[in-house]
Amino acid sequence: MVDTINDIKHVASPLARQTLLDGELTRPVAGGRPIRLLPWLQVVKIGGRSIMDRGRDAILPLVDELRKLLPEHRLLILTGAGIRARHLYGVGLDLGLPVGSLAPLAASEAGQNGHILASLLAPEGVSYAEHPTIANQLAIHLSAARAVVGSAFPPYHHHEFPTSRIPTHRADTGSFLLADALGAAGLTIVEDVDGVYDIDPKGPGGDKAKLLGATTAADLAKRKGTLPLDRALPEVMANARHIERVQVVNGLVPGRLTAALRGEHVGTIIRTGAKPA
Repeated sequence: MVDTINDIKHVASPLARQTLLDGELTRPVAGGRPIRLLPWLQVVKIGGRSIMDRGRDAILPLVDELRKLLPEHRLLILTGAGIRARHLYGVGLDLGLPVGSLAPLAASEAGQNGHILASLLAPEGVSYAEHPTIANQLAIHLSAARAVVGSAFPPYHHHEFPTSRIPTHRADTGSFLLADALGAAGLTIVEDVDGVYDIDPKGPGGDKAKLLGATTAADLAKRKGTLPLDRALPEVMANARHIERVQVVNGLVPGRLTAALRGEHVGTIIRTGAKPA
């Protein structure tokens, strides 16, 4: 009879006997900059209410501009939700639905906008991809085509944080989370205004609004009043690992997106919390 000796194998790891909730203990291991998965990728977020809801007059010129950009860049184009999502919010709140149920409803409209945009770019081989595909197979899709379209909403859905009755992590936040996680070259947010203003240019006294050429996520977090971006975005930006700056540009002005992707300053540049490599 052969005696069998079972030796316990120990894997040396600095996290083996530590709590993963203690930042001081995990920092030596997790404090380094992650590798960039797709450092050549440009992420473009297209506003739902600001661009897609305007119909052909806003969408078709932007599609033509995106088509001309394809030879220069490989793009992940993300679309936000529009006025239909606000209608969903209204009905859902009236029914007493929790925030985790409202989030996927709004995200479904962002996806519908993405399908519209992808259909218009289909002759160039561009297609719409769901979140699992973007997470696992984006690189192979971009090896076959110069761009992929997806939903800008983060896939929190029923796991959305219950800090508000309306989902706080919406299209702008989702676009930034994805761009930073992929280690993309940059993120450009396309809206219907020239950038971020000191006061709401569409609100009372908007004729006196001044465009901010540059600002920081920390400054945006302190600002009161209306922003053309998600309120949760500055908080997310503060923890960025790769994306050092985001530019907000006016998609209704031909050539603004092209200039932004070429590194020109044509809107509002927002500095994040990421440190230069």
